[in-house]
Amino acid sequence: MSKIELTANPIAVIHQRMKAAASVARLPLRAGRWTGVNGSVLGQGTGSSIDFQDQRQYMPGDDPRHINWLAYARSDHYTMKLYRQEVTPRVDLIFDASGSMFLDEAKSTRTWELLYFCLESALRLGASVKLHTLGINAEETPLERALAYDWPENPPPGRPDFCELLKRVPLRAGSLRVVVSDLLSESPPEQVTSLLSNGRGRAVVLVPFTHDESNPAWSGNIEFEDAEANTRDKRRVEHDVLNRYLRAYENHFTMWREQCARRGIAFARVPSEAEFIPALRAEAAGAGAVEM
Repeated sequence: MSKIELTANPIAVIHQRMKAAASVARLPLRAGRWTGVNGSVLGQGTGSSIDFQDQRQYMPGDDPRHINWLAYARSDHYTMKLYRQEVTPRVDLIFDASGSMFLDEAKSTRTWELLYFCLESALRLGASVKLHTLGINAEETPLERALAYDWPENPPPGRPDFCELLKRVPLRAGSLRVVVSDLLSESPPEQVTSLLSNGRGRAVVLVPFTHDESNPAWSGNIEFEDAEANTRDKRRVEHDVLNRYLRAYENHFTMWREQCARRGIAFARVPSEAEFIPALRAEAAGAGAVEM
């Protein structure tokens, strides 16, 4: 689960906090038009919601309750009020369970918070949710397991290829694809975003990060930990080495932002040090990754 020693089912405590957070913020399921079986979110077609859409001429067999009687009084012709359909949207939640997501306590906590916030938000909005966990392999995690906090004690060692794992995920047509990942992978952003956009899908990418990884204060001899391979390595870090790292880190996320913008994917980085709702307000709300 994490490299941090946790006490008394801490994920359950996080889950309860995220239930409350999902009443303040939510995934962007109210925006857009969805397809699916009858539910509570506005769809693309006509149905029985209270949201007026259009009108048409009355046809034999139509429900008389939807006749526009005011229009009939003016024109002496029967017309039907058409309302937006209400459907159950599909949410494919893609959870990066690689080692770097649990590097320290703050990031581990933010990772679990984002996962359970997305899960609770989708369930609260009546979505049909499938959870896909990407570790060394890609697997569908039954919601019963996630809600019982049945997670591996430690992420398995290895350096997963996020893009290759995502190819194994059976994304549903027209779904909202919600990715929780730090994106610290060599997978090309253009390939990942292309996969997320396939099949008329929309996507949201939420990226937990820490100040220590985005702006580290390395100087002199440093012992580095490879979170994926679970190894340690001592190196000397000079000023130019740190500058190269900072440029590479910035360029990496600049490419991700550009590719997400090109595909119409809502992208937001979520700092681990702030409280959860203020952390979402920092970027995710303005980027359309969440609604508040």
